[in-house]
Amino acid sequence: MTTSSFLVVGLGNPGPKYAGTRHNIGFDVADELAHELFASFSVHKKTNTDIAEARRGDTKVIVAKPRSFMNLSGGPIKALAQYFNVSPARIIVVHDELELDFGQIKLRLGGGDHGHNGLRSTTKSLGTKDYQRLSVGIGRPPGRMDPAAFVLKPWSKQEAQEVPIMCADAVDEILRALD
Repeated sequence: MTTSSFLVVGLGNPGPKYAGTRHNIGFDVADELAHELFASFSVHKKTNTDIAEARRGDTKVIVAKPRSFMNLSGGPIKALAQYFNVSPARIIVVHDELELDFGQIKLRLGGGDHGHNGLRSTTKSLGTKDYQRLSVGIGRPPGRMDPAAFVLKPWSKQEAQEVPIMCADAVDEILRALD
């Protein structure tokens, strides 16, 4: 497999119904990364994803947003990895994380899925846990709110003001990983 490519996949759910929700922070980060790399998205029919291709020095960067629902993200991620010949260690999956405080960013290689169905699907499809995960903290739901309902809720007005900063911080972390 080539060592000159990175695949960065933002997790989210397709369609306007899910735009602006906590679960779609991966898509928001992918949009910001593509903007930072001066790339624009187009449909990649063979993998059922939207992709933006760019170069950062000698490194080819493929930024992707699967067109499948979050829980089925693994299939498109595996298809992209095979199509672009990217090893799992050079895949960065960006996802929302309940276990991190709002706004915290954490990049790690491997590990568990923390109950995140998008990560579970990715691990199953790739056949390994040895890919990078960029967790974007969305905090815990208030009171006894169901976590599944919480992640699908839009940001509060105050949180929405912080989302661009979170996305910029996440992009900075990705760019450091690419260097």
